[in-house]
Amino acid sequence: MPMPSAVDLAAHPLTTWQGPLGLPDFTRIGDGDFSGVFDAALTAHEAEIEAIAGNAETPTIENTLAALELGGEALDHVSSIFWCRAGAHTNEAIQALEREISPKMSRHFSAISMNERLFARIDDLYQRRDALKLDAETLQVLEKTWKNFVRSGARLDAKGKKRLAAINEELSSLGTNFGQNLLADERDWALFLDAADLAGLPEFLKSAMAEAAETRGQKGRYAVTLSRSIYEPFSTFSERRDLREIAFRAFTMRGQNGGATDNTAVVRDMLRLRAEKAKLLGYASYAALKLDDTMAKTPQAVHKLLDPVWEKAVEKAASDQIELQRLAAETGSNEEFAAWDWRFYQEKLRAEKFAFDEAELKPYLQLDRIIDACFDVATKLFGISFEEKQGIATWHPDTRAFVVKNADGSERGLFLADYFARPSKRSGAWMSALKSGYKLGDGSRPVIYNIMNFAKPPEGEAALLSVDEAKTLFHEFGHALHGMLTEVTWPSVAGTSVSRDFVELPSQLYEHWLTVPAVLEKHALHVKTGKPMPKALVDKMLAARTFGAGFATVEFTASALVDMAYHARPDAPEEPLRFEAETLEKLKMPDTIAMRHRTPHFGHIFAGDGYSAGYYSYMWSEVLDADAFAAFEETGDPFNPALAERLRKNIYAAGGSKDPEELYTAFRGKMPSPEAMMVKRGLV
Repeated sequence: MPMPSAVDLAAHPLTTWQGPLGLPDFTRIGDGDFSGVFDAALTAHEAEIEAIAGNAETPTIENTLAALELGGEALDHVSSIFWCRAGAHTNEAIQALEREISPKMSRHFSAISMNERLFARIDDLYQRRDALKLDAETLQVLEKTWKNFVRSGARLDAKGKKRLAAINEELSSLGTNFGQNLLADERDWALFLDAADLAGLPEFLKSAMAEAAETRGQKGRYAVTLSRSIYEPFSTFSERRDLREIAFRAFTMRGQNGGATDNTAVVRDMLRLRAEKAKLLGYASYAALKLDDTMAKTPQAVHKLLDPVWEKAVEKAASDQIELQRLAAETGSNEEFAAWDWRFYQEKLRAEKFAFDEAELKPYLQLDRIIDACFDVATKLFGISFEEKQGIATWHPDTRAFVVKNADGSERGLFLADYFARPSKRSGAWMSALKSGYKLGDGSRPVIYNIMNFAKPPEGEAALLSVDEAKTLFHEFGHALHGMLTEVTWPSVAGTSVSRDFVELPSQLYEHWLTVPAVLEKHALHVKTGKPMPKALVDKMLAARTFGAGFATVEFTASALVDMAYHARPDAPEEPLRFEAETLEKLKMPDTIAMRHRTPHFGHIFAGDGYSAGYYSYMWSEVLDADAFAAFEETGDPFNPALAERLRKNIYAAGGSKDPEELYTAFRGKMPSPEAMMVKRGLV
């Protein structure tokens, strides 16, 4: 138990948010503040839990379930700021605190989930649930809470509880180590080049590389970094095959370079502990445990989706590779075709087939214009609007703040956005919340944020995005809308608190509106001329949407299948990297394509527990999103008001208040089959 602290939680800027717009006052928060506030907040939450568990009155929804949901507000506040900093703007002090706080938080929540008196009160309500005549959302919350307690060890004996708590604590520390090792490998590697090394590179990439070199103390040179916003276009356009190979090897070897940042042993230990945890809780495998609360339910159901997709993707990639090798031979290359050649020749094949390349599109995809497009679509579909507020202090000066307003002008919440890559930020893109939106108790308005890793342009230049980056922006904004539009009562089912293979539906569905012709016509304006993207170029881009489907589907599905292979077995492999290689060999993985996320840098499944045995979720949700957008296409209006209202009510606003199949069926009238997704991907 943490020692009582002298910190005044009722007055501290980490817990009492009195900055502009109701945000924390970030100007009064220092790195040294977190540790003491965490200890005080943990102690306060323990006291709240003790009061609920020790209540002598008969359990009621108010004195038990609602009290549990509303408890720990100070801990929620300090946690949300700290984990935002740990991901988006970290340093050695924050990383040291992360290593200290992760196991502390794990111990704290293990103690809550294994508190016998607390579970007895939840169990009492659960056994009486039919007699309590609860509304559908409250019943859903009660059932989820009871199941979460059971899955967290509430029914284990004292010895089992002690072991499970130890496993959880160790897993928490290992997940932190994995993420910090990966960040170190990404931060510390750069390939510095001179003007003579830039053959084939478009101006937008040269600018981004010059900026990256300057931030690393090499002004006047150019840096290839391991940020996807630089690595992928460099691999696509650089005519220097030797440099593409160096970058490819660095990118695919993140987390596997020996020494202090190597993740091999971390993964081995995590897989061993996860298998033990599943066995302790009575599950056949860790995948069975994690899938218990999803739409898929079982590893077999996941394979029923992934296996046929894999078969078609490998077939498509093989036929594509023949074309790429032809192009390579025609350009005079007599080298054996390799993984670092794929993006380069795929781009040349795109130019041959569709008479345009990625560099032609970029001047039309200005970051600020695509942000406006995101907002514009949300206004058309859901009636909300966004007003930027200048000069608001947050965790980093690059972060922008927007007040979100309802159609009647009332404030709905806040949206914060941090768009540019930097060494202090982990790679990737994500959405999270400083506060969720809910109605229970005094209620709470959502404060949602998006984190991106776009290459920052030199001062005075516009940031330009690739099509994939523009889609990523729409994707993460779709998650943000899921958080901002929430209309539920209970905090634990608010916003994105839904089953993991449903959570990607609002984000992936939102991507579709990027390429609606009316949206492109209004927002895809040339950075210099201000003119809209020519219809001929739009048509080529839309015609090429499924181009490269073999490559993209193989690299994704390989990662999903390896994730499932690790976690669907009853034990853990002694040598995970050998197991990865053997799994890919059985799958007949093309040696010219790498997994999108190799094991040592597979942050989705090892830097914490978010997507372990769950990377398939993106494709599961893709089955839903392809079918959902088809509903709009069938009406002939991508902004059909009646359909948009059903979408808002049943998908974006409903959170986890009902079973996901029930919610989707309420929107669409039926559940989909995978065919629409495979057509959308260009695999059939």
